[in-house]
Amino acid sequence: RPQIKCYTTYTNNLTHEIIRSNLDRSPSYTGQIKAVGPRYCPSIEDKIVRFPDKNQHQIFLEPEGLNTSEVYCNGISTSIPCDVQEAMVRSIKGLEEAEIIRYGYAIEYDYVPPTQIKPSLETKIVKNLFLAGQINGTSGYEEAAAQGIMAGINATLKVQGREPFILDRSEAYIGVLIDDLVTKGTREPYRMFTSRAEYRLILRHDNADRRLMRYGYQFGLIKEDQWSELLEKEKIISRTIEYLENKKSGADPLAKLLRRPDMNYKDLLKIDSNLKEQNIPPLIQEQIEIEIKYKGYIDRQQKQIEKYKKMEELLLPSWFNYDDISGLRTEARQKLDKIRPISLGQALRVSGVSPADISILMVYLMSRGKRGTQPLVT
Repeated sequence: RPQIKCYTTYTNNLTHEIIRSNLDRSPSYTGQIKAVGPRYCPSIEDKIVRFPDKNQHQIFLEPEGLNTSEVYCNGISTSIPCDVQEAMVRSIKGLEEAEIIRYGYAIEYDYVPPTQIKPSLETKIVKNLFLAGQINGTSGYEEAAAQGIMAGINATLKVQGREPFILDRSEAYIGVLIDDLVTKGTREPYRMFTSRAEYRLILRHDNADRRLMRYGYQFGLIKEDQWSELLEKEKIISRTIEYLENKKSGADPLAKLLRRPDMNYKDLLKIDSNLKEQNIPPLIQEQIEIEIKYKGYIDRQQKQIEKYKKMEELLLPSWFNYDDISGLRTEARQKLDKIRPISLGQALRVSGVSPADISILMVYLMSRGKRGTQPLVT
């Protein structure tokens, strides 16, 4: 695929003075826009105001394509007026004669507090209304696309009278995203990061098909030949890992050798001719290597997931009255009544709910179940 170079340049003292002198014309600083902006991509005005000690800020000059002369200036998003934008851009080294094709701008939009939304993305108040994207308080990129897929699936399932499709935190970043939104809410545009996932050793890019393709197959989105390829891939991985755990080179199994920091799968091909003859594709080799090298950490995380799933299986009835539970702190009672978590696991993730509150809740649930006055789950 053809490649094209990007370049870097920097703002300077003149750039900063132009911006400072015109802050009173920026909607974000005049009060026209009052919303909280995205934390991780601030405007150039915000950078100048927040970091007055910095005399330059980096800009990435990114060509828009192979067949255009347009260049995107990444790092100077702005809402200052057009005449100020022209002066600002032309004060930057390398952009002295630049022509602006599309001026920068800022937008402000309303959103629905995502705690008013179910994990299926159906609103709690308005039946059969599903919401996805920025209206739920996220940014408008991958986060919005992920919600769109889930809302579309669940709207279809609702029409068909089927149970909602909910990915949990141990299955996909989509699960982390939606759970964070509906459980914790957000006061600024939510961005998805790997650091938000507690099970990120499991949520790797290389095993996405092994984690999620079965759902696509169930929904009729995956063809039979694709499904067969995945099943064959699973067999190859399992068979090869078992072989490496049992086949020795000297005193040690090949798997133990592979766990050394200085060893990789290709090194094993030089040691074992049988392994080389299997002619396993490079991407599957990589997955096998990851599974073996990080086995201890992965096993530990799987045990954590098993504990997590047990908490998720303890469902909280929709009729639950938290005021009936003595011992719950007032804050926990109020938060649980507002969020209405669907499981004990989700209740534990609600801000303001402590492990002690969860213990009280669990004892109460178990006692109700034993007395037979109400079902434990619904």
